[in-house]
Amino acid sequence: MEGRFVLQDAVQFLSRTPAILLAWLADLSEEWIASNEGPGTWSPYDIVGHLIHGERTDWIPRARHILQGQSQVPFDPIDRFAQFREEPGRSLDVLLVEFESLRRENLEELANFNLSEADLDLEGRHPEFGSVTLRQLLATWVTHDLSHLAQVARVMAKRYREAVGPWKKYLSVLNR
Repeated sequence: MEGRFVLQDAVQFLSRTPAILLAWLADLSEEWIASNEGPGTWSPYDIVGHLIHGERTDWIPRARHILQGQSQVPFDPIDRFAQFREEPGRSLDVLLVEFESLRRENLEELANFNLSEADLDLEGRHPEFGSVTLRQLLATWVTHDLSHLAQVARVMAKRYREAVGPWKKYLSVLNR
């Protein structure tokens, strides 16, 4: 089944991401949520801010763009670093609640599209990649979540990179 996109499976996963992040990050100390992998890297706090920005500007707005038949008009570019301007000073717990709310609203809108298999093959124009399908966009949404969940886990694990001593050899998350 590798490579085959199934909308219901995608929605099933997308609906869980906020709960995963809430379980991992709510009420953690600043040391956990502000840790990163060094200069120019993101902390769990930064990642949640990035996911919020994506909920506002990426997935559903681009899906709407495709469904409105604007295949020749490129999507608006995404600012991958907007969270550094938009979220400073807000607590992570507030951001987690906002992410959960935005995701729920976006999945409701996605459901209201009543997408057919033919709709999933409709095309949009990405500013860098050119022609992309709605199916590819939605598959990317899932994979984007998984990528950032892995990033959160990796960043948090690296807090104990030296503390684990010789076990580091067998902990692949610490060697990436």
